[in-house]
Amino acid sequence: MKVNQFPDRIIEINNEDYLYFGGTAYLGLPTHPEFQKLLIKNILQWGTAYGSSRSANIKLAAYENGERFLANYIKADAALTVSSGMLAGKLVIEALTPQTNCFFHFPDTHTAIKAVDSLPFFIGEKLNPRLLDNATEKITILTDAVPSFHVKPIALSILNSISSHKEITLVVDESHSLGILGTNGCGIFSNIDLPNIKRKIMLSSLGKAFGLTGGVIASDVDFINQMTNDDTFVASAGMNAAFIQTIADAPAIYLQQYQKLKDNLKYIEAHLIKNKAIHFDPNYPLIYPEIEGLNKIFTANKIIVTNFKYPTDTKDLNRIVITANHKKEDLDKIIHILNQNQF
Repeated sequence: MKVNQFPDRIIEINNEDYLYFGGTAYLGLPTHPEFQKLLIKNILQWGTAYGSSRSANIKLAAYENGERFLANYIKADAALTVSSGMLAGKLVIEALTPQTNCFFHFPDTHTAIKAVDSLPFFIGEKLNPRLLDNATEKITILTDAVPSFHVKPIALSILNSISSHKEITLVVDESHSLGILGTNGCGIFSNIDLPNIKRKIMLSSLGKAFGLTGGVIASDVDFINQMTNDDTFVASAGMNAAFIQTIADAPAIYLQQYQKLKDNLKYIEAHLIKNKAIHFDPNYPLIYPEIEGLNKIFTANKIIVTNFKYPTDTKDLNRIVITANHKKEDLDKIIHILNQNQF
């Protein structure tokens, strides 16, 4: 289906309006009027693009402004922005590879943080035996904060079972949790407090909840300093300067939209009939229904949800995305259909 404008809560297909419950604009920022005004103001100041290396002799203050805000927001010691979440992941893996004896990945880990020769964290339902042996080595654990087809953050307490002979670095992709989970949407990074983790690193796309193309890496100061000297980072242009300055300028809008999203999720919790066929958590804006023929029912009711073949799973991804911009009447329609067709 092709559309000719940004797919917000209403999209037009073949001259007909449909309710849209897809995409990743969880906080509804791409069409938010005040957010757009901030971005336009910053484009007038910083231009539409800045293609120079961040390591060049001219330093744009926008990057420092935005990265200071992001570090404080995520509750990390330091943060660094790049042009995309995918690049953020690749840069982190590239930096960690020489320092890591073995990578391990949780199920359904996003492609952005896939490492060559990475081993599965679980074999069947048990920990990989390599994690339990007495070999002294440096390992890196890779995981999404909330894996695809899940509505709760990954349970990381299992890392306490890893052998004490392992020096652990944890990498968490927060592309679908930053702006959503944690205090005021700060994500899960600041709440990860496991005694056997030597270093934790988060990375995230900023094009999801934050509504601006770019990526962020957050960790301790030493690691972020290492990233700024990475050959790939030095050779790359930075995130759009107008975008990163807009991030620094918009905290009040983030908080406002975050609260609207929370209110929408509370409304759904109060009216959606609980059933094992519908995976929903009131703290998370994705619903995964497992109901035969549901897409046809949605289409007949002029509702579009996300549907595509996801690379980490054999089945199609069908998900209902709730945003801060959805109105109560929109939610009533999706709730009614789910309540009527789950039995």
